[in-house]
Amino acid sequence: MENKENQTVDENSIIQERRNKLSDLRKVGVAFPNNFKPEHDSSQLHKEFDEFDKPTLEEKNIEVVVAGRMMLKRVMGKASFATIQDRTGRIQLYVARDLINNEDNPELYSSFKKWDMGDIIGAKGKLFKTNTDELTIEVTEICLLTKSLRPMPEKFHGLQDQEMKYRQRYVDLMVNQETKDTFLTRSKAIQSIREFMVSNKFLEVETPMLHPIPGGASAKPFVTHHNALDMEMFMRIAPELYLKRLVVGGFDRVFEINRNFRNEGLSVRHNPEFTMMEFYAAYADYQWLMTFTEDCIRSSITGCGVDLKLTYQDKEIDFSQPFDRLTLVQAIEKYNNQFKSEDLLNAEFIEQTLQKMGEELPPNRSLGSLQLALFEVVAEEHLWNPTFIIDYPTEVSPLARASDNDPTITERFELFIAGREIANGFSELNDPEEQSERFKKQVEQKEAGDDEAMYYDADFIRALEYGMPPTGGCGIGIDRLIMLITNKPSIRDVILFPHMRPE
Repeated sequence: MENKENQTVDENSIIQERRNKLSDLRKVGVAFPNNFKPEHDSSQLHKEFDEFDKPTLEEKNIEVVVAGRMMLKRVMGKASFATIQDRTGRIQLYVARDLINNEDNPELYSSFKKWDMGDIIGAKGKLFKTNTDELTIEVTEICLLTKSLRPMPEKFHGLQDQEMKYRQRYVDLMVNQETKDTFLTRSKAIQSIREFMVSNKFLEVETPMLHPIPGGASAKPFVTHHNALDMEMFMRIAPELYLKRLVVGGFDRVFEINRNFRNEGLSVRHNPEFTMMEFYAAYADYQWLMTFTEDCIRSSITGCGVDLKLTYQDKEIDFSQPFDRLTLVQAIEKYNNQFKSEDLLNAEFIEQTLQKMGEELPPNRSLGSLQLALFEVVAEEHLWNPTFIIDYPTEVSPLARASDNDPTITERFELFIAGREIANGFSELNDPEEQSERFKKQVEQKEAGDDEAMYYDADFIRALEYGMPPTGGCGIGIDRLIMLITNKPSIRDVILFPHMRPE
């Protein structure tokens, strides 16, 4: 405790010292100038000129203009070395008194020696190689652009406190290259998905975030109020019902990559807001969707330059092979041979089994709901390699089309990888009368105490009454997919600013 208090005192004294420096800057001119424009990125300079030797660089006399955050500084009397970090990487500066001092600022080098780690500086100079063959800029002009008031984390250890990494992601990105690489990979993966969808003739669209009626998933919504309309509104839990309205309107292939909001718990797999990609294709069914989803996920992985046989938490996941396909019952039997097939068709047996295991029973005690609950307890975690669980019970799939061969199940799948759900898709229910009856049953469940049951959406029923072509739709959890690609154990590691409890 005493050590932590000493650290706080030390940090406060450093901040005060830096504030005093800022005060001195204000007295002599503009403290935060905005008249310097960098022209070169550090990574590009390394890429183009690292291979050149010292004499060649000297002969070429290459002038560059860079800017970045000062990460290292070694002061050596009349000359110093500093390393700056820009958005692409780092490059070294050689700062000599006789090269930067001038008539307008004869004490510039003395000022430079007082600049701190974390300060943002601009520099102009000539490329050369040091005796250790490091590409360096011999600085002829240098300026302080932004005074950093808070000290950087200790240089040899970086930012180690995991909670601080999440709360102060801006510091994490400054000092941890691995973190920066994670989010660069995230961006590449999303871009690969977008390009894959567009290349398959899907139209990217945007649908409302504020809904008068929450729908499209079974989840608890965030509730807000629109003052001008004086009405209760909900942050969207899924874009599904609006995207299907667009299919009704004639956009046969649509997708959206955006946020969903669910007022549920925090965990390594859950954040109250998260990124999904939902897509809908007219004249497609769930069999087509599964193949297409496989291809989409493979494209996102290879688009990041990652091998299809990747390692997640020290265990291989093989995306190069066709994804497995099992029903709920088949999955339970595969990973728990103590259950007989006839037992899994007996609601009373499953209910008693769940109670013996100390598990909470679902609000709806139907056979399908109980099978799903048992699957989640005994089989889900074992689904390591990509596996589609198919043919979900109708009572737990209120928006999915029922099978023509067996009305108790739907043409629905969920994709599981590394023991967690990554995607959910189905042949869409486009019969307005049946959808109306399904909504009514959801309302009954809500009135019976199920907070996650759906509302009745009259306008969506009206849209279906105009006629929606046979359609398949799927949602892919982007955050969970990025966790797999970047080998991260928590969803917070792949969300720039995850939600946290108050400090």
